[in-house]
Amino acid sequence: MSNFDHIKNMFFLGIGGIGMSALARYFNAQGINVAGYDKTRSSLTGKLESEGISVIYKDDVEDLPLEFTEDKNALIVYTPAIPKNHQQFNFFKAEGFTLEKRAVVLGKITKNIYTLAVAGTHGKTTTTAMLAHLLKETGEEVTAFLGGVAENYGSNLVMSGNKVTVVEADEFDRSFLQLSPNIAAITSMDADHLDIYGANEQLQQSFLDFVALVPQDGTLFYKKGLPLQGTSVGVEDGADVTAENVRVENGSYYFDLNFRGKIYKNFSLSLPGKHNLFNAVTALAMAIEFGCLPSGLARALTVFKGVHRRFSYRIKSDDLVLIDDYAHHPAEIAAVHQAVREMHPGKEVLVVFQPHLFSRTRDFADDFAASLSLFDQVLLLDIYPAREEPMEGITSEWLLNKIDNINKQLVQKEELSEVIKKLNPEVVMLLGAGDIGEEVETVKNNLLS
Repeated sequence: MSNFDHIKNMFFLGIGGIGMSALARYFNAQGINVAGYDKTRSSLTGKLESEGISVIYKDDVEDLPLEFTEDKNALIVYTPAIPKNHQQFNFFKAEGFTLEKRAVVLGKITKNIYTLAVAGTHGKTTTTAMLAHLLKETGEEVTAFLGGVAENYGSNLVMSGNKVTVVEADEFDRSFLQLSPNIAAITSMDADHLDIYGANEQLQQSFLDFVALVPQDGTLFYKKGLPLQGTSVGVEDGADVTAENVRVENGSYYFDLNFRGKIYKNFSLSLPGKHNLFNAVTALAMAIEFGCLPSGLARALTVFKGVHRRFSYRIKSDDLVLIDDYAHHPAEIAAVHQAVREMHPGKEVLVVFQPHLFSRTRDFADDFAASLSLFDQVLLLDIYPAREEPMEGITSEWLLNKIDNINKQLVQKEELSEVIKKLNPEVVMLLGAGDIGEEVETVKNNLLS
């Protein structure tokens, strides 16, 4: 906290974002007066308000609380998603307030404390949540900033002391280059965020720049096969740290952990999918490297419940299964497909996918089509624009035409439940990073009615 000792008031522009809300909670817990703006109400903003944090939903300078406009030492934290014509942003800028990006503020926190950071285009949220859970459950004094809501804690912030910080290292907007990691992991380096990076080579370079932040006496763990140097991690593939003797019993993975040639037995994980098994091995490797005892870690992993919207079961019966997942990249869709086939063999699986960003849909259209074609039935929602304007010719209909599956159709959100019911599938998966998550409760209720 030493960088922020002189701060009494902090205002967050975009406070409802998953990373922003974790920071807001953290500083609120430190006794700083915290408030913020967000465009829309959500479950996250509601949680912030229930914790005593004031949130305003109009971009109006008159709505700003007086204690923030009159305190010239107030720190204004903003997300890159805030548009350049935002009135409150421009007011604070014109009045000479200190404005800092979320990534800079998180980076300052990590400079003062031993930090474990998880990066990667996929898998980082679950791995970070697992790692935070492992440390907390084995008695470590940990503060963790997560990119999702951990089911064990119902929060994206874990606070049980200040001996070590666990952070999700986000490659978007090169945010992770602000961090000071002592132990780091890279779970994947697939092409993504090309709207920011322009070319995959630039994205790859940013990961190399992140690796360079790890000090000589630190450790880098990376997925075996990536062009990196450090300690490789894998699943039954001869990596430096790997899961061995893997078996599936009653919907859970059981495995032994080979950590640089030393074997630790009797680990189990209840999350489905080989990708989650890899995430678990990565989190275990980082925790052991930090100094946790493997026996305690084995017990802690057994009770890890996962992350909200990461293969989250919303209905689970013999006749009907409804799964909600954040997957928004072709590699992630293929991973959840592998998981659902392994957990529900022989069942007919319908996928509902909401593409996220016009640029991502354009850049990976053929890969999206290939991964979606793996399912038995495909429903496509309109593209969720997020921060983008529409692009000519880039539509869900254009993507649908590329999918090699006759059981496919476009649907509108308002007719989604009705269409799913009519198709009567055994397993339904709702995938996407847009607002499809807001539809899950409606779909669930309609399917159960």
